[in-house]
Amino acid sequence: MSSLFSAATLGGLTLANRIVMAPLTRSRTGHAGIPGALNATYYAQRATAGAIIAEATQISPQGQGYAYTPGIYTDAQVAGWKLVTEAVHRDGGRIFLQLWHVGRISHPSLQPDGGLPVAPSAIRPEGKAFTEAGFQPFVTPRALATAEIAGIVEDYRRAAVNADRAGFDGVEIHGANGYLIDQFLKDGTNQRTDQYGGSIENRTRFLLEVVEAVVGALGVDRVGLRISPASPANDIADSDPQPLFDHAVAALARFDLAFLHVVEGATGGSRESTFDFQALRRAFKGAYIANNGYDGAMAEEAISAGRADFVAFGRPFIANPDLVERLRSKAPLAEADRDTLYGGDAHGYTDYPPLRRAAA
Repeated sequence: MSSLFSAATLGGLTLANRIVMAPLTRSRTGHAGIPGALNATYYAQRATAGAIIAEATQISPQGQGYAYTPGIYTDAQVAGWKLVTEAVHRDGGRIFLQLWHVGRISHPSLQPDGGLPVAPSAIRPEGKAFTEAGFQPFVTPRALATAEIAGIVEDYRRAAVNADRAGFDGVEIHGANGYLIDQFLKDGTNQRTDQYGGSIENRTRFLLEVVEAVVGALGVDRVGLRISPASPANDIADSDPQPLFDHAVAALARFDLAFLHVVEGATGGSRESTFDFQALRRAFKGAYIANNGYDGAMAEEAISAGRADFVAFGRPFIANPDLVERLRSKAPLAEADRDTLYGGDAHGYTDYPPLRRAAA
C-alpha cells in the first residue's frame, strides 16, 4: 500500500515522496520580474518536497496581473530562475515552473503601454488588482481577436523553452483559478461566437492548443496541467462544469501528460462540492495531484486509498520550510504571518525556522 512518504514516479522523474509544494504567489521579484538569490534561498529551503511547483510565472508582459511577480520571457528572467533551479537541485529537490497568463485578472498599470487586459470576452470581473500603487478595481478587458490567439499559444511554447533553459525539471500549465485558460473554458467568461466559444469542444480548443505547443517543446513526460473545475476564484463560473471538464480531460488523453493537478473545491476555501473529482482521476492516465485543504492525515488516507498519487500543500509550506519532516513526525505546524504573504523582503519569506532550530 502506498504511503505519503514513499517514492513515486512523476513523468520521467522518481520523487522521494508524494508531497508536492503547490505554487504560491509571493510577489518578491521586483519591477522586472527577475528572480534572485532571495528566491533561490526560499525554494532551496523547501527542497525536501517530492516536487516543487514554483509560483505562477507570466509568459509575456501581457500575461502579468499582479505587482512584483516573476516572468519567463526575457534572458534576465531565465538567468534569475537558473539561480533557483540550481539551488534546489543542489539540495536534492525537483522543481517545475507554472506557466501563467492572467487574462482579465489584471489592470492597465500592469500592462504594456497601459493597455487593457485581454480576455475571451469583454466581461469585467468583480474585485481588485494588486498593483504597485496598491489595490485597484478591475476594468473591463478587451476581447481577443481570433487572429491574436495563436500568438498567445506561441508565448506559452516560448515560455516552456525558456523554462528548460533555466533548468526546470518540467512545467505546469496554469489552467485554474479564473485565469486566461480557465476564462476560455467556462461559459461565465466566454461568450465568443468563433471557434473558441459556444460548445464545449470550442471552449476547450485554446487549452488543447496550449498543451500541444508546450508538449511539442518539452515532451509529454515534463508537462502537467492545473485545473479548478468547481472554484469561483477570480469571479468565474460555469453553468455545467462536470461535462466540460470530463470532456477536457478525455481530450487530453492523446498527450499522455505527466500529471493533472486538481483544486478540489473552492481555491483556498471549502472542499464541499457536488463535482465528481474522482471521475477525472479515473479518466486521466498520468499522475493525479490532489489539492485544497489537505492536512497530513487526509493526505495519507487519500494516497493509501488510491484517490490520489500525490497531494499538494500550499500555505503550510510558507511557514514550514521543512513541512515534509513535520508531517512525517506529526509535529505541530507553524502559522504564516498574513501581513508578509505578498511583497516585501526576507521577513516572512526565508526567516521561518525549521523544526529542529525552532525547538533549540
